[in-house]
Amino acid sequence: MTTVLIYLVVMALVAAVVFLLASVVFGRGEELPALPPGASPTRLPAADVTGDDVRSLRFQLVLRGYRMTEVDWVLQRLGGEIDQLRAKVAELEKADDPSR
Repeated sequence: MTTVLIYLVVMALVAAVVFLLASVVFGRGEELPALPPGASPTRLPAADVTGDDVRSLRFQLVLRGYRMTEVDWVLQRLGGEIDQLRAKVAELEKADDPSR
């Protein structure tokens, strides 16, 4: 009986060592390295946001998804940028067609 118990304990220790070694070598399967606590990968230029800027956005992961304040901030910024672009388009269309 004690031989089986010793065998199981040694097997568990070997499995733990293999798991830890694999975790160190292969990481957690993330595409990007983990951010330090409190850091935010969410960055947008001060003005003239482009499609590439939006495509390169990254949000900090939390327990149940993304940090809501970061997502809200980005949506607010993009909404303001769209409003500015629409106003500029309307202004240019008005200047181009004096009958309006």
